[in-house]
Amino acid sequence: MSSAILRQASSVARAATRSCAFSTSAVARKDIVQDLYLQQLKSYKPPVQAKDAHVGVVKAYALPPTPQVPTLPADLASELSAYDAAEPTFAAAAKPVEEVSSGPTGADAFLSFLEADEPKVEAHH
Repeated sequence: MSSAILRQASSVARAATRSCAFSTSAVARKDIVQDLYLQQLKSYKPPVQAKDAHVGVVKAYALPPTPQVPTLPADLASELSAYDAAEPTFAAAAKPVEEVSSGPTGADAFLSFLEADEPKVEAHH
């Protein structure tokens, strides 16, 4: 009988410690900084602006002028025939640049240039 009472007492003690391990009171969850912040947000009133505060800052909007409808010339056929009859003008052909030839040019000259010995640099004393 005493062992049954001890078992029951130990189970009650375990249950009591499990339920009392966490405090859920409102005092423990209260955040003073958050309360002050929310209070200041609620009490904030933006400054009242004058109704003519925008004058001088914003330009008045004016619609752009409506574009004019293009008109065709009255004598379109004569202008087209004059255009067809006109001779095209070409840009003046550029004169060929005379090359200064200092010997043979081409691949053979380039290879001979690469194979040539470099000039010796005299040492300055």
